[in-house]
Amino acid sequence: MIYDSVVTIQQHDQLPQFSLLMSVYANDSLPQIERAIASATIEQSLPPTQIVIVRDGQVPDDIGRFLQGLPGTVAGWFGVPGASPMPCPEVTVVPLDANQGLAHALNEGLRRCRYDVVARADSDDVSLPERFATMMPLFAADHVPVIDIAGSAIQEFTGEENRNGQVRTLPRDGAELERFARMQSPLHHPSVVFRKSVVLAAGGYPEHIGRFEDYMLWERLMLRHARFHNVPEALVLYRVDTGAYQRRGGLSMFRDELQLQLRFLHDGFVNLPQFLRNVLVRAVYRLLPTGFRKSCYHLLVAVRNRLTGKS
Repeated sequence: MIYDSVVTIQQHDQLPQFSLLMSVYANDSLPQIERAIASATIEQSLPPTQIVIVRDGQVPDDIGRFLQGLPGTVAGWFGVPGASPMPCPEVTVVPLDANQGLAHALNEGLRRCRYDVVARADSDDVSLPERFATMMPLFAADHVPVIDIAGSAIQEFTGEENRNGQVRTLPRDGAELERFARMQSPLHHPSVVFRKSVVLAAGGYPEHIGRFEDYMLWERLMLRHARFHNVPEALVLYRVDTGAYQRRGGLSMFRDELQLQLRFLHDGFVNLPQFLRNVLVRAVYRLLPTGFRKSCYHLLVAVRNRLTGKS
């Protein structure tokens, strides 16, 4: 179900106030950062109340100047007559002296988020205009059941922004999502909205564990019986650059995943047969030549979409 994306001031006042959390680092692209922030703020029918941008270490001069002037930029966007009837978000930029990884940056940003409901966004993706109008009713005080963390389907794009790429869906909730999580990540991280209190109670994003801090957090939350939900519609355009499939392979990636699966086994999140299945599947996938990996990936996503009711 897509909620009505045209949000009135009265409806805005009845929905939870929320913070938008994003991390920016040296290898990011300024045009992509600006596009990501604009799509998640002025282009939303329900914009955030606060924007928290973590500058993860030193960045190029152009990005530094943009972040320094971001409060004025956002005020300018919302100050244009007819641009948005909603209040201009507060802007908080959190400068970190050194890059210590995404998990550390997000934990530092979480400490500066003023609201319990927090929406994540990546600095190279695009939030579609109805994203928060769709997600925030799930976190309203009168929503039953109470949802602790929710995500959505995402749609891939390469190069110029478009709506032609492959859509990646996930099981909606309940036992099906619990089973799926023992094999693959149950949420698309760039699409998630969560309750800060629940995430902090689980210890926040796990740091110094490799490239899967989000999946490890989802494991912690599931073991604590947090309530998950996935919206079936794609609410985020997910950028896939030309090197994406190459980065998904290789011994280094497989070693990180092996460590993750060993942690899952230790924690009791997966049993021994599930652990062996996961390691075997990942060994084959990560060590395939890039061209075969790309083909297998698109096939697996298509099969998963069909199984979750989206073709």
